Amino acid sequence: MEDPSSSSSSFFSKSKQRVFQSTQMSLLFLFFFFTNFKPIDSATLLTPTPFDNFESVYDQHCSHIVPRNPSLSHRFDPSISSSSPSPFRLGYFRGGAPFLNQNPDSDYYGSTGYKSQSINFYPFNSVKTLTGDVYQFQANLNLRDTSVNTTRRRGLRLVRFRGPKSAIRRRLRFSLSGYWSESSRKLCMVGSGSAVFSGNQNSLSVVLKLDYPINANNIYNSLIIGSLESLDGSFEQISLMGFYQEQDLSYEYKLVGKEKNGCEEGIGESLSLENQDKCFVLNAIDPRFKFYCNGDDCDVLGKSLGFVPTHMFYHKTRCSTNETKWQMLLSFSNSTVDSPRFSFTPKSSFIAEGEWNAKDNRFCGFGCRVMNFTESFANAYVGDCTVGFNLRFPASFSLRNRSSVVGEIWNTTSIAKKIEFRSFDEDLLGVLGYQYKYSNEIDSETFGRTCGKKNMVKGRKGKAYPVEYSSDMRFDMSIRNRKGQVGWGYSTPFYVENQLYRPNQFYRVPTNSQQVMQTPKSSQSSLMNISYRMSLTFPTDFKLGGEGFSSNMEISAEGTYDRDTGVLCMRGCRNLASKTQNAVTNHTLDCEFTVFVQFSPLKANSGKNIKGSIESRRKKSDPFYFESLELSSNSLYSGQAAASIWRMDLEITLVLISNTLTCVLVGLQLFHIKSHPNVVPFISIVMLVLLTMGNMIPLLLNFEAMFVAKRSQQNVFLGSGGWLEVNEVIVRIVTMVAFLLQLRLLQLTWSSRQETESKKTLWNTETKVLYITLPIYIGTNSTSCLQYIDRHVHSLWEDLKSYAGLALDGFLLPQILFNVFSNSGEMALSPLFYTGTTLVRLMPHAYDLYRAHAYASYLDLSYIYASHKMDLYSTAWNIVIPFGGLLLALVIFLQQKFGGRCILPKRFRHNNSSSVYEKVPVVIGNDDL
Repeated sequence: MEDPSSSSSSFFSKSKQRVFQSTQMSLLFLFFFFTNFKPIDSATLLTPTPFDNFESVYDQHCSHIVPRNPSLSHRFDPSISSSSPSPFRLGYFRGGAPFLNQNPDSDYYGSTGYKSQSINFYPFNSVKTLTGDVYQFQANLNLRDTSVNTTRRRGLRLVRFRGPKSAIRRRLRFSLSGYWSESSRKLCMVGSGSAVFSGNQNSLSVVLKLDYPINANNIYNSLIIGSLESLDGSFEQISLMGFYQEQDLSYEYKLVGKEKNGCEEGIGESLSLENQDKCFVLNAIDPRFKFYCNGDDCDVLGKSLGFVPTHMFYHKTRCSTNETKWQMLLSFSNSTVDSPRFSFTPKSSFIAEGEWNAKDNRFCGFGCRVMNFTESFANAYVGDCTVGFNLRFPASFSLRNRSSVVGEIWNTTSIAKKIEFRSFDEDLLGVLGYQYKYSNEIDSETFGRTCGKKNMVKGRKGKAYPVEYSSDMRFDMSIRNRKGQVGWGYSTPFYVENQLYRPNQFYRVPTNSQQVMQTPKSSQSSLMNISYRMSLTFPTDFKLGGEGFSSNMEISAEGTYDRDTGVLCMRGCRNLASKTQNAVTNHTLDCEFTVFVQFSPLKANSGKNIKGSIESRRKKSDPFYFESLELSSNSLYSGQAAASIWRMDLEITLVLISNTLTCVLVGLQLFHIKSHPNVVPFISIVMLVLLTMGNMIPLLLNFEAMFVAKRSQQNVFLGSGGWLEVNEVIVRIVTMVAFLLQLRLLQLTWSSRQETESKKTLWNTETKVLYITLPIYIGTNSTSCLQYIDRHVHSLWEDLKSYAGLALDGFLLPQILFNVFSNSGEMALSPLFYTGTTLVRLMPHAYDLYRAHAYASYLDLSYIYASHKMDLYSTAWNIVIPFGGLLLALVIFLQQKFGGRCILPKRFRHNNSSSVYEKVPVVIGNDDL
């Protein structure tokens, strides 16, 4: 609110009048509201807007299921009883042509996609009726049918790589109202909604009928059966099947205690969950398990799916109060990609129960199938509980075992062997306290000799290298074979000694090597045992040689790291890909190769911080032998990234100062020609065009003169979450102001030439200047083209931009030539303008000399001020260009003091054909400026 002392009396009187009028309107509204307010009947609230004839429509379609009853006003009851219709989000449907997929089981993309259905039914606003066991409800029903073909893959990093994907999405949404019978467990509702199909939205009127199980306190009564019908025949009837999962304390785990049939069998020590919240642990598990078997051996369901499953997904639905008994859904798939949600499909899904066996430290359970649903859902039931499974948490990791959860699944009616499944979940590592056991080989003589040779290289000791617990130990990398083909990947430590590698956990521990080096070391030895996880991705045409390779390779490795030399030497293992088309990846490991990585010193001035190799130890005749792979990485150390961000902040400030100074200097020149209007015609037009283009090109052609190209890569490396773009806007605004001022100076100079009597002579002189400077500029650009053809180091566009920057550095050359040809000694340029502009152009070269010594040149794409893409920068150029620029400024000073030809020998200074032009006053007023 404004201060009254700062307002006039007239303003105050108008404000009071408006407030009084507003108060009158508010009182008038309240009067009409209270005098005309009538209680709204609850039934009125529940009736959907499109149905003016709700009662007749309901009676026509639902009266034989749940007769309509008068509702009791003001008797809203959010939780009538435990037997009210429960919401459900897991289900399956079919039918609904033309809006829904008519062959959901065949609309499947195999290993490169997924098929997903979802039902979301949510009843609300329960109201009592005159009949005791009948209630009125509102509800929302959403049906979603999605088929996606994608090349998305799972990786080590939190970032998941996504390839091109095509999706078919069908969605139906409805708002419903109807009645529920508590005794018959039936629900009938009518309402309206819309269907999204082929990008078009269609309005629909429907009736929903649902039958809930009478006794839903066990696994055999878990299905909700119903249908959705169109009132106007716009789509075929949709059959619905929902999974009932209301949390009921009276629920009985019917399969718990069943004969185990080998559930306790198994090898390996397992973790105890004695002091753990078992329901929480089950929720934390990665719901995707991978089978380890071959071909038809993986078909635990007896070929009833129509495909051989490669993965199993689970979804927890219920957990007992004592946290020892669970209910879950299991689903089988042969897709290698993740669906965003669990999809309940009767053909490939099981309803399972089990309990935690504290003696053997494993979960044992059995699964039941949905039976008799092919023809109609009305007769579907839960049965055939012949699939058993167990899962456990290994007590320790090793080179050959990197799974956080392992288990087995089998069919109790088959003599086939058990199928092993595994998964890895980083969230469990810090919760369950896994240990790591190193193999004896890293202490062997052979391994010691191999790594010892790497450590014996001279010149490595005495420098600071990344510390084993720091975040500098993880890195992106590129993989190159002998043919020059390139793959990519990511590596991260797994365990250091027997401690889990988590440098950023809760931000309590040091994350970079400098911080870790300042903390007391737990071990005096610089040689540490370490294990790694590596994920590699190769293009389809990448040649490795040998067998057992796929486009994606996961490597587990363990070995030693010496912080005094930066040498990481490890033995690696990889899964061998199967030759069988329908087989899952064999649980066969190739552990006959070494991984060598050499970290650079923390303060190294190098473009690559990490170099190394992956070499097979097998004989060339071995089918699993592969050629050596070169490994390299440009990943920044944490200290380097922090220094780069600080430097970028400094350079942004320098860019702003530089552009602001340009505006000020051009303004001073404008005031100079206002005070000395007679000198305006003697300013070189070529020079002004050059300066104007220098500010215009970055704005119009987006040269990225102030900010380097590939900003998305820069943000990835430095984690700049968009703040750079904000500063770019500011710089662009200042650049625009400088451009407008330069354009104004050019316009005034051009206009002055038209008004002087010697304009023809002046333009002839300007033409001579252009004849000399234009070949120079073309020649330098031709040089860049020849260099591009010869070296191909940079793009032609980048070379042209660099030589354009060189032309701007010598912006005074056209003015010097103009003064020589016209023999002008006029002070056409303000001393502050030409000396200041010269310094603005030369300071980046001085800064680049400082930057080359103060910072490592590991990320030149982050250069903002003195960008190597916008001028010629090197030790030689950074000396030659400033010297040349200062020399040109000195020549201008001498010409404006002693005459335009004072720099020439005496015999060339006087020429009758070129005398000093007559001064014609040009009046420039305030309006012109």
